[in-house]
Amino acid sequence: MSVAKVKEYLGGFGLAQRVREFSASSATVALAALAVGVEPARIAKTLSFRSGEGCILLVAAGDRRVDNHKFKAEFGMKAAMLAPEDALRLTGHAVGGVCPFALPDGADVYLDVSLQRFATVFPAAGSSSSAAEMSCEELFRASRAKKWVDVCKE
Repeated sequence: MSVAKVKEYLGGFGLAQRVREFSASSATVALAALAVGVEPARIAKTLSFRSGEGCILLVAAGDRRVDNHKFKAEFGMKAAMLAPEDALRLTGHAVGGVCPFALPDGADVYLDVSLQRFATVFPAAGSSSSAAEMSCEELFRASRAKKWVDVCKE
């Protein structure tokens, strides 16, 4: 999935102009925070988990980790991350650029409440060297998230 495809998708929400591309990698929370110039917690990392024939994408604050007990209680299954080749096949995005936008059917998005402490956050935008700044409300709408969940550790 290209940044151009994500920009086109975000254009439908009036957010295409928010996409920023970097000359350096933003594939990890630490690299993205450096590229954007914010604290790592404000990076909205997208984690991909297997769910039947599809996947669950969980967008969480960059400083949080998934709590396996909370995840199982919310989703009724163990948190099993997708292998890189499965992430590309099921999300349309390569690891390092997985984002909650322009997704194929079968990819369900959930947002963790850890993001709600920030006015704006920075999810990836379709590559390992891009991000888009948006409010949590804009992220919820543009990602077509199913709901807010609380599945991360403090």
